[in-house]
Amino acid sequence: MSAITQTPAEKQSIKKFRLNSSLIRILRYTFTRILTLFITVVIGIYLTIVIANMGGYVDVIMKGEIRDRITQLILNNKAYQQMDVETRQALIQEKIAAEEKRVGLDVPIAIRNFRYLKNALLLDLGRAINITSDSGSKQVRLILLERLPPTLLLMGTSQLFLFFFSIFIALNLSRNYGSFWDKVMIALSPSSAVPPWFYGIFLILIFASGLKILPFGGMVDAPPPVNKIDYALSVLKHLLLPGLSLIISSFFLSVYNYRTFFLIYATEDYVDMARAKGLKANDIERKYILRPTLPNIITNFALLIIGLWTGALFTETVFLWPGLGRTLFQAIGQYDTPIIVGSTIIYAYLLAMTVFILNFVYALVDPRVKIGE
Repeated sequence: MSAITQTPAEKQSIKKFRLNSSLIRILRYTFTRILTLFITVVIGIYLTIVIANMGGYVDVIMKGEIRDRITQLILNNKAYQQMDVETRQALIQEKIAAEEKRVGLDVPIAIRNFRYLKNALLLDLGRAINITSDSGSKQVRLILLERLPPTLLLMGTSQLFLFFFSIFIALNLSRNYGSFWDKVMIALSPSSAVPPWFYGIFLILIFASGLKILPFGGMVDAPPPVNKIDYALSVLKHLLLPGLSLIISSFFLSVYNYRTFFLIYATEDYVDMARAKGLKANDIERKYILRPTLPNIITNFALLIIGLWTGALFTETVFLWPGLGRTLFQAIGQYDTPIIVGSTIIYAYLLAMTVFILNFVYALVDPRVKIGE
């Protein structure tokens, strides 16, 4: 039977059809993913709002605080002490109602939750209830932006060092599987179950309280040095303990995870075949071990980058580090819902965009991944 030959026009038509099919598949996949991620963000933010308000119990607490504060303010004011009891009580109730209206407590909680949701999705973060910026502003946007640089400094320095150093150590351990240091790393990996703030307390006891060579907390000496070099050295000195606690708490487990991935791909049949062909060890490592692990490495790096936004909640609080983590901790303690929602919505958007982009990055680094299939 003779082979069926195709004319150039038919080949061009088939190529065009495949291109159009791929484009339609990618567009359909893109639309579906965006819609799915948006619905997920909406649900997550609404649940955050409900939890932050504790189902309405925060309203009860705030109303009680307003009532006590205004009552004490009027009773202790000599100008109102000459009033009769009924007039004074009416004034107290009037002031309480005005204050509740000012903070929005006169609106039912269900309506307020949906208002919070709409404003959050539009990045209209509004005003904080209790927390203020250093300039005295209660704008949530200004408060978060003001706390962002310290968090980026602490989290960026520690997490980037942890990421790259973990990969370097894990790669060396995978080359020397079963060695003494490989066994030591495996034995120490459970120590990562301890949170960083716990290590932070011990570091404070040793280096600040005991040896007295590093500060207990804060970001810079008081008063701050005028000279820029001295200021930078002061910040670095304050950065050492919180940064070290974050690194120690995750280092051994991070190395163990990367080492495991490298070992899995190092034992594949195609790696043995490459060795049998006489390929150089560096080429085998780069092409057949590192490249298959790229999706996992890229995912960890992307999540690390967006994780910089949240900061270290308890570690920043232990070290009095003026970042987003400590601000969020204070907002939770003071029931400052706009701060909690504002921080959460930005992280949710960052996470959704990262998950969306990673799907396309996987297709670029791994030929086995096809978008939409």
